[in-house]
Amino acid sequence: MTAQGCVAFDLGAESGRAVLAAFDGSKITLQEVHRFANGPQRLPQGYHWNILELWANLQAGLRRAAAQARQEELELAHLGVDTWGVDYALVGRSGQILGLPWAYRDPRHAVGMQQALEQVGAKALYEATGVQFLPFNTLFQLLALRQAEPGLLDQARRLLFIPDLLHYFFTGQRVNEATIASTSQMIDPRSGAWHAKLLQDLGLPTHFLEEAIVPAGTRIGPLRPEVAQEAGVGAMEVIAPGSHDTASAVAAVPVDASATPRWAYLSSGTWSLMGVEREAPLLSDAAREANFTNERGVCGKIRFLKNIAGLWLVQEVRRDLAQQGQELDYPQLTRLAEQAPPFATLVNPDHA
Repeated sequence: MTAQGCVAFDLGAESGRAVLAAFDGSKITLQEVHRFANGPQRLPQGYHWNILELWANLQAGLRRAAAQARQEELELAHLGVDTWGVDYALVGRSGQILGLPWAYRDPRHAVGMQQALEQVGAKALYEATGVQFLPFNTLFQLLALRQAEPGLLDQARRLLFIPDLLHYFFTGQRVNEATIASTSQMIDPRSGAWHAKLLQDLGLPTHFLEEAIVPAGTRIGPLRPEVAQEAGVGAMEVIAPGSHDTASAVAAVPVDASATPRWAYLSSGTWSLMGVEREAPLLSDAAREANFTNERGVCGKIRFLKNIAGLWLVQEVRRDLAQQGQELDYPQLTRLAEQAPPFATLVNPDHA
């Protein structure tokens, strides 16, 4: 019997990768078959993600995974995508994307946060959503969009977060997965459903929100035939993972909670996320004042965590050096850092 494999796409704010995974009954093997750069593009009106280039790289990754699977006599059965949080696309009546997805680092989103805090107040907003206050949360992005281009919200028929959008490209099916939706600051942390009253109180429409939010592990549907044909694969099925990359990272922590009930995680990428898994959200004044967030995890868990300025500083150093003609990889940067005199400069990475 031919062994089965799957393809996992992991997209971060600096790069993405396609990983071929196989399970032989006792051991999982992982092979990175494609890695590609990602980064927001500055257009006249602000920062956007190049979603079509990302989609082209996912298709290229699937082709490479299929070629490797044939060599190893693996039958590709499933695939799924996870990405960074909060960013989204609006889809119109015909299924067309209404504009390029905005990138969370665009400064225009901050006006939405200011408006929400003035209308609702920090305490009420945290009680309603349990999400930390970051100027790029989806809620604030939509408030900023309403000011800049209100017609887009009226035309929209669906809101899809970035992994939801890529699953739509693969299958033609439009669903919102729970872990990525929970980064939006539009979810009731107790029920996991859209907080329609909050959105209405802020003057935002809700007609583009699918009523049901599906959990991680949901079978979305088969690949579109033209996608499968182009990639050279058979009847693969798309399954939603923990579509927020941190949710998948936390689910992969090799800990037995019954044997080790007190444990925490630190997941580092462009951002570092530090926190714990809980059975229920924590919405106390202390949690709000410390700016901790309550996001959905895999298997119904709550990820109680805080965003910390992570490796973005290192990524920016590398990018700046590249613009000056010095192409250095991360091992080279690490060696140079080890050789440099310590504490020549102190930087507060949380300073605005």
